[in-house]
Amino acid sequence: MLARAADFYRAQLKASPRAIDYLKHRGLTGAIAARFGLGFAPPGWKTLAGVFPNYDDPLLEEAGLVRQREAEDGAEAGRYDWFRERIMFPIRGVDGHVIGFGGRVLDDSKPKYMNSPETPVFSKGRELYGLFEARQALRDKGYALVVEGYMDVVALAQSGFANAVATLGTACTAEHVQKLFRFTDSVVFSFDGDAAGRRAAARALEASLPHATDLRTVRFLFLPPEHDPDSYVRELGPAAFEQQVAQAVPLSRQLVEQAADEADLSAAEGRARMLAQAKSLWMALPEGVLRQQVLQDLAQKAQLPVDDLRQSWGLSDDARRKPAAPPRPQTPSRRGGPRVAARLPQDQVARILLQRCEWWGSLSSEVHDLLAQLPGWHAELFRWLEGWCVEHGHAEWPELREHLDDRAWGEQAKALVDGAEVPIEPLHEDLLTAIEQTRRAESLKQHMQVLGRR
Repeated sequence: MLARAADFYRAQLKASPRAIDYLKHRGLTGAIAARFGLGFAPPGWKTLAGVFPNYDDPLLEEAGLVRQREAEDGAEAGRYDWFRERIMFPIRGVDGHVIGFGGRVLDDSKPKYMNSPETPVFSKGRELYGLFEARQALRDKGYALVVEGYMDVVALAQSGFANAVATLGTACTAEHVQKLFRFTDSVVFSFDGDAAGRRAAARALEASLPHATDLRTVRFLFLPPEHDPDSYVRELGPAAFEQQVAQAVPLSRQLVEQAADEADLSAAEGRARMLAQAKSLWMALPEGVLRQQVLQDLAQKAQLPVDDLRQSWGLSDDARRKPAAPPRPQTPSRRGGPRVAARLPQDQVARILLQRCEWWGSLSSEVHDLLAQLPGWHAELFRWLEGWCVEHGHAEWPELREHLDDRAWGEQAKALVDGAEVPIEPLHEDLLTAIEQTRRAESLKQHMQVLGRR
């Protein structure tokens, strides 16, 4: 249904000189419009009635294509098209299917942008415009560039930055960041340098902190107030914009600067204010070297010994004195390599999905999120597996195995499958059981961490 609407909007764009002129005025070519499937919703309250014979079909409203109008002020009740007289940007899920639309007016009328309403397949707090189209560029460029508008994404792609994606008219969420980290280990947020841009950066920082592990990078790019990414590239060129990206502020520095906002660091009171504002941000960081380094940066900024800061925040140093855990026992595998016993439930999940990767698509997005944010190498494996399934679809274990050699966690993953003394045909019920055990273990761990911070 959504795909059919997208086809209709594309055909309408070709038949609308006004819409074509608008896109040309914005510097877009026909090739880039075709790549992103841009279209045009013509004026009129019921143009989709000519596309869908049963205009009263409940699925049209569920898909966010039409709305119901109540009878008021002499107007009759009835359905009408949600998008009218707008450039249409189809929003695709990571599998390439259209899940919603964004629409932009051709003039300065308000609202400038409209999105599809929340539907069973579309949530603004989870989806990113352009992610499907950016998949290859994310690998080529090595990072995701998060901007604020649909037009920025399309124009940047035309200028050589096909790794750009955009939030859908809402603040960046933890779900957005989590989804990005399934495809890349480096994210650059681009914002205007004005007050609104700083507020947006603050929300993006807060959304990123729980996912900022030692193996990931998050940076913040602030352009001059008179520019957005599209205008900056058109006026100053791709090389100048690439230089801006290279100078983007790392997450650690952005955290300290945000905590120091409106704090006079020349006075003890201001430094105390800075630390008070920093505590909740720092606590959101996952355990790791980055977390400890940020603590040291905060202590230095506050002119306070780091041990004194630890004490004032009630932090225990037991973890620093705790000896390293002994290595896991290993046994020879049938291929001659080490075997890692499936001691954790996520080990079992990984073992099953590596043998039956087609089951990944049967799991809910909630389960995908759970697996993608597990600590350690398991999360890296599951994010890689999701990318593989999106790119290549189903594959047998021997084929998957050949692509693990260049992964830091490849030997551990291979050992889970190869290390079994007797190959066992995995069952879907076993997968669901292991997932539920993983969910319970992670929930208990988070609960204990909260108790430990009180």
